[in-house]
Amino acid sequence: LAQIEPQQDVTLVNSFTDRDARRVTLRLRIDTPIEVDYYRQGGILPFVLRQLLVGA
Repeated sequence: LAQIEPQQDVTLVNSFTDRDARRVTLRLRIDTPIEVDYYRQGGILPFVLRQLLVGA
């Protein structure tokens, strides 16, 4: 979680009981640094509420 960056490539590993695992490279659809903050806070609503509480 601490290493997430905008538009980062990650590897998804699909494990199957009847055959070998399959790896697929995916691009995260977190496009901006602020979206990383939203993700780390659990979404945009918790992020905004925390910002309001800090500013109050």
